[in-house]
Formats: sequence, structure tokens, C-alpha cells
Amino acid sequence: MKAVSWNVNGLRAVMGKNFAEVFSAMDADFFCLQETKVQAGQVTLDLPGYYQYWNYAEKKGYSGTAIFTKREPIAVTCGIGIEEHDHEGRVITLEYEDFYFITIYTPNSKEGLERLPYRQVWEDDLRAYLCALKAKKPVILCGDLNVAHKEIDLRNPSTNHGSAGFTDEERGKMTELLSAGFLDSFRELYPDAKDAYSWWSYRFKARERNTGWRIDYFLISEDLKDRLTGASIHADIFGSDHCPVEIDLDL
Repeated sequence: MKAVSWNVNGLRAVMGKNFAEVFSAMDADFFCLQETKVQAGQVTLDLPGYYQYWNYAEKKGYSGTAIFTKREPIAVTCGIGIEEHDHEGRVITLEYEDFYFITIYTPNSKEGLERLPYRQVWEDDLRAYLCALKAKKPVILCGDLNVAHKEIDLRNPSTNHGSAGFTDEERGKMTELLSAGFLDSFRELYPDAKDAYSWWSYRFKARERNTGWRIDYFLISEDLKDRLTGASIHADIFGSDHCPVEIDLDL
């Protein structure tokens, strides 16, 4: 099973660039998007052979997620069932007979860390949601989690320490999630890989210089460890300030 996750930072913009070509070339069983920034009816995608599931933010031009899959689920859930968190289109869960598949777009703590207190609540509630699912069957989750977990996951850890996406609080919550029984698929296979990033600022020629952050992930519950066969970061694919990330599982 091949799955791809991509924060497109505006689906309509990337559709005018290379989305169709990337989607076709990857031929994934699951293709997940974050930060679609669209409302219902604003975009029509002709994707033969794929079921389409969308979660739109109530605020126009903001957030939003989608999953396109060749495998029809037995149930689809948008959000995590908590009113405080379910207005921004950040989570889609597909249930299958043998696993759950989830895409997530974690809130950014923003400049000045103005949203960090909310982010901490989100992290705790999301972890509880994921653990409740994991207690029933294996979980695969992907998306822009808006955190570089370790110093190896960004080019300039010392100068970015305390910045949104690399605070002790955010990194600690990622550690808590992994400690709750999840594996970072890329680090599971490539624990020492350096210069492996999935997001680059549009400023200062960051992508050209590979001054990036790894904030896009595939996490799997520990009971899927032996099924993990591959994990990739497609830094050669442009169209957004993020690049697609991929996981391959024997499922």
C-alpha cells in the first residue's frame, strides 16, 4: 500500500501548476492533502478510480483537508468530535476492516506563539482521540504536524529554538504522542538521515539552499512496524512550500 501526504498551501494554486501530473505519476492508494483553502463547490477534481473525502474549514480560504483513495472505507469521520477543534477542517478519519487511516493538519502556533496555548489543548485531545482508535485496530496517520521533533529535523535548530514549530512545548507533545505507541516512519527507517526536509520558507532562497524543516509525517501504531517497507520525502516535487511525503506498507 502506497500513501502520499502533501500540504499544498492552496489547492487552487497548485492545480494551476503541477497537481494533476504529480497525482497521476505517484499513483498512490491514498493521496492526502492539507491546507486546501477551499470551500465546498469551489474545486472539482476528476480522479477516476478514487473516492474523495473533504473536510472544509468554516472560515473561507483557510485550512482544510482531503483524502483521495482507491479503497472505499466502511466509515468516514470529519473532526475528532470536540466542538472546540472541529471548525477548521483539520482531521479526516477513514475506517477500514483492519486499520484506521487519518490525515491531520495541526494548528500553527503562529508568530509570537499566540496560539501555543490552544495548540497544547489540541495536542492532548488529538492524542486521546488517536489512542482510542489505536485500542480498536492499527492506525496510520499523516499530515502537516507543524513541528520539527528533533534538532536533526531542521537546518538551524539553535537559531530557531523557541520559534513556532520548534518550541519545547510542541516538541514535548510530539514525544508524548510517539511514547503513546506510535512510530515516526521516516525516522524508523532513516534514524540518522540529515538534510531531509519537507517545508521551506518562501524567503531567503530557503529551498534553493535546502534551509528547511521536516514537519510533514507519516506515523503508524507500533503494531504496524513489521509492515513498514518504505518512507520517502519527495523534495524534488515543487508546487507548494511543502513537498509530498510517502509511506509504503505491506497491507
